[in-house]
Amino acid sequence: MTRIVVTGAAGFIGSNIVKGLNARGIDDIIAVDDLTQGDKFRNLADLRIADYVDADLFYDAFADGHFGQVEAVFHEGACSDTMESDGKYMMDNNYTLSCGLFRACQERGSRLLYASSAATYGGSAAFRESPEFEKPLNVYGWSKLLFDQRLRRELGPDFAGAAHQVVGFRYFNVYGPREQHKGRMASVAFHQFNQFRETGKVRLFGEYGGYGPGQQMRDFVFVDDVVAVNLWFFDHPEQRGVFNLGSGKAQPFNDVATAVISSLTGKEHTSESAAAEGLLEYIPFPDALRGKYQCYTQADLARLRATGCDHAFADVRTGVGHYMDWLGNPA
Repeated sequence: MTRIVVTGAAGFIGSNIVKGLNARGIDDIIAVDDLTQGDKFRNLADLRIADYVDADLFYDAFADGHFGQVEAVFHEGACSDTMESDGKYMMDNNYTLSCGLFRACQERGSRLLYASSAATYGGSAAFRESPEFEKPLNVYGWSKLLFDQRLRRELGPDFAGAAHQVVGFRYFNVYGPREQHKGRMASVAFHQFNQFRETGKVRLFGEYGGYGPGQQMRDFVFVDDVVAVNLWFFDHPEQRGVFNLGSGKAQPFNDVATAVISSLTGKEHTSESAAAEGLLEYIPFPDALRGKYQCYTQADLARLRATGCDHAFADVRTGVGHYMDWLGNPA
């Protein structure tokens, strides 16, 4: 039986990976997390796992071989709060812990598929997996980048020197089910769903950075697509390196808002029609974010496609539509 470890298993992407593995009939899964925030248990309650291990206990025990032969570790556990200013906490969680896990995986014969981040690009205008485009704007982005750099240094730029598969995924703006515990770090779609339920309208930032109201653009990627790509690499152990994981298509925040409004009203809307009916409102861009805000992101998927991974990503209308249906009836 294939034994898998998922760290951050009660989190957003981690729990969706557990769900994806379950769909394949894989349930010999060691779920690792920190349930100090107890309501995260809901993300695992409907899934099948073999064991749950607290994050404080797992890493040393894994390095000591306590869990037997593990085929692969999906390492999603991290501090993902881009507003976190405690650099020591961030580096302990995202860098030091990951370095130890990498060494343990190589020694124990386990493959490592880990979460990097598009935050490694930060202030860059291009989003390719190459050092000249890596310009993190916060300690979160740097903590993720430093681990990527450490692996490049030890294993070569494409991780070819690894004894066992190592793959990093630079997630862009992921949205979808099982993110309700994330608070302010939850996706735009999640917040807009709740805004509309509470106030009958969705609010977006107005004009900023040379973009019109609601026209700032991001690469929004549905979590089901993130899981599908993770599992594609699980099926292709010969593939190694760092890869962007976004849809490859930047879309304006207006597209997310109109997808939310259209789904919840049952009537197709454009941003113009939604604004005219008072369902979409633009607010002044906050001074606190000026100079710190990415107005545009779009994953360059050339490296991903070169592996042979031809997964078709959902556009915003499709993915957000599915997500709104789930939020309305999460069972």
